[in-house]
Amino acid sequence: MRTDRVDATIFSTASLLTLAFGGAEDFSAGLPPRPDGPPEGFAGFWRTADGGVRLYLAEDWSYEGTVAGRRRGARGTYHRDADGIVLRDESGLRTRIMPAGDGLEMAGHQLFRA
Repeated sequence: MRTDRVDATIFSTASLLTLAFGGAEDFSAGLPPRPDGPPEGFAGFWRTADGGVRLYLAEDWSYEGTVAGRRRGARGTYHRDADGIVLRDESGLRTRIMPAGDGLEMAGHQLFRA
């Protein structure tokens, strides 16, 4: 006889409570609403001169990025603010990106269109 069970060792307390109460965690809480239409001037592939940092800003306001030496890439959403754009990854970490000359500056890295 086969029984379905959930291996609770991989879930956090919040995830277990969500499963127990039949709800879904709202990952969009605290995010600004996505603007209509594509982001002007930012969408596309960006990278550092040495290729160590790569960033793809999609037209649906999502992004994916990689940094050399890190096992996991980052992904999430982004939005415009008064100075540039702000990335927000799946964990809630926010990273500001500022226009700088012919490219973008992100956490001390100069990114150029790929």
